[in-house]
Amino acid sequence: MTQTPLSYKDAGVDIVAGDALVERIKPLAKKTMREGVLAGIGGFGALFEVPKRYKEPVLVSGTDGVGTKLKLAFEWNMHDTVGIDLVAMSVNDVLVQGAEPLFFLDYFACGKLDIDTAAAVVGGIAKGCELSGCALIGGETAEMPGMYPAGEYDLAGFAVGAVEKSNILAGQNVQAGDVVLGLASAGVHSNGFSLVRKCIERAGANAPATLDGKPFKQALMEPTRLYVKNVLAALAAFPTSAEKPTGIKALAHITGGGLLENIPRVLPEGLAAHLVKGSWPQTELFAWLQNTAGIDDIEMNRTFNNGIGMVVVVHPADAQACAATLRAAGEQVYVIGAIAPQGYGAQVIVA
Repeated sequence: MTQTPLSYKDAGVDIVAGDALVERIKPLAKKTMREGVLAGIGGFGALFEVPKRYKEPVLVSGTDGVGTKLKLAFEWNMHDTVGIDLVAMSVNDVLVQGAEPLFFLDYFACGKLDIDTAAAVVGGIAKGCELSGCALIGGETAEMPGMYPAGEYDLAGFAVGAVEKSNILAGQNVQAGDVVLGLASAGVHSNGFSLVRKCIERAGANAPATLDGKPFKQALMEPTRLYVKNVLAALAAFPTSAEKPTGIKALAHITGGGLLENIPRVLPEGLAAHLVKGSWPQTELFAWLQNTAGIDDIEMNRTFNNGIGMVVVVHPADAQACAATLRAAGEQVYVIGAIAPQGYGAQVIVA
């Protein structure tokens, strides 16, 4: 008995669709090209030369995903901004070491490739790279039948940056008396969405039509803010060193774990951040989440960014000028506290 030949497409993998997606991606990636790119999308590996302006370059890498925010993207058919989230979660992490993001690679995995959906996602990735000054030089699109439900996909991203060895930020110069600035978030960003989805489920038909002047779904899906260009400019204007410990001493990207768990990652032992409750406004979005979930302030501050997406620790003599520089660049900046001896308390106190 002669059996019918089986092709890869019969098994659920469409090579033609994959090739078509690559062609759609190429012009998007081209817009992100920058100094250092020697070879990008299309090869077995992308080539990047560290810019010669670095004297002692140290490479800084970061990787992340978008988490269960993707479940809302599937449900609401909103795929054009989760790529920005993907880039932001990695490049903002690289930034806090004082590094300039250089290049980015993505991983897109699905059960069956939908070219339009994938192109929308990668379009967001390219936009995020463009806004943060890093090149999208490679990635992987994996079509794996049976691995994902119909219409769903997963994302991962990988960023590499560089910083002069003498300019690495690790919180080593932080001292009692330093000022804590908070840069406003664009919303929930990309953490805490398991609880966000429970809040949506609990609210049901009673969910508000708008939050902070935006349609409800848009307010929740607002992509993670990219702080890279504005903060790099501030770092150049307000440097710190062991010999002259002024300027910007530390940065903290407020992701999973919120203010309470991320700020301690950049504080020397024996120091704590004392944040002033009410020193930054609670948006309608976060007020709705808190009220719907029925949680206290402590739980809010360790689950969500709660309105502060990036923390800047700066010498008191430079705090006012640093805040003014960041505001002039377009950031919403709040003086939210100060560094003090820890004593026997927690490393972050909000009171």
